[in-house]
Amino acid sequence: MKNTIAALIATVFATAAFAQTPAAPAAAKAEATHTKEVAKADAKETKAVVKADAKEAAVAADAKADVAGAKADAKVKKAKAHHKAAKAKAKADEKAVEATPAPATAQ
Repeated sequence: MKNTIAALIATVFATAAFAQTPAAPAAAKAEATHTKEVAKADAKETKAVVKADAKEAAVAADAKADVAGAKADAKVKKAKAHHKAAKAKAKADEKAVEATPAPATAQ
């Protein structure tokens, strides 16, 4: 009977010793989780940086397109202004011709 009780007590102590061993894998699991979260944060940051760079490039392209559009608009306005000026000069020449008396013919 003493042997059985001694075996039971030894089993209880052995079980208690093995029950504490998984504590290390839990720490490893926590470390792995932390590493995974850090990797996700790095990926998110990289994605945000790439997105910001793309947006900046698009803004620069839009700015170039806006400048080109503004130059084209200025060219059109300049052409219209020249056309209006030429038209006004022609009208002024017509009025000057109408206002000048016809030379009197000798009769």
